[in-house]
Amino acid sequence: MDPDTVRDAWTDRAGRYSPAYYSHYGPDETSALVREGLGTCVGPDASVLELGCGSGRHLKHLADHGFEDLTGIDIDAGAFDTMRETYPELAADGTFHCAPIEDRIESFDTGQFDAVYSVETLQHLHPDVEWVFAEIARVTDTVLVTAEIERPVQEPPDPDPDVNYVDDDTPLYYRDWSEIFTSLGLEEVGVVRGDRDTTRTFRVSD
Repeated sequence: MDPDTVRDAWTDRAGRYSPAYYSHYGPDETSALVREGLGTCVGPDASVLELGCGSGRHLKHLADHGFEDLTGIDIDAGAFDTMRETYPELAADGTFHCAPIEDRIESFDTGQFDAVYSVETLQHLHPDVEWVFAEIARVTDTVLVTAEIERPVQEPPDPDPDVNYVDDDTPLYYRDWSEIFTSLGLEEVGVVRGDRDTTRTFRVSD
């Protein structure tokens, strides 16, 4: 798949893995792990960016725990419609950008956000846009948390060990996030391995 095809697969997505699908479940244990990871380095006064925020369930969890300076970016315009319906206060108080990450990340200032995180989002970025990872490190001032699938949950049907597919049409790329972000100058300070995701906390080195 080329990058445009991958992006199209996540635009106006309906059914399973859509914004409405996730808003139905609301914040979960991963929301709590993200908050705990951020909390090792920053407090509720931190400026926070979520990459691939969807309808905002993880940001809502942060808002419920005192975080106020919240920003999100998502490729799917429908995600923000769902956010306005499900979490109207979050939609009104936060700052949101409807765009692919690779189209928006370069416009942020260096160190603009005290904290940046992603939940099962970076794993879907096409290899042609892996330059985004350095930009993520650049805009992070203090702490970065990644909650991504790093290995097959079950045996993949595809012979390529580095990629699997969501609903047989959307690629999921397995990556070593520890190696990626430590090579960009961040220090890994925490790892929680779950049944599905591995949540890693990285601190920006002084």
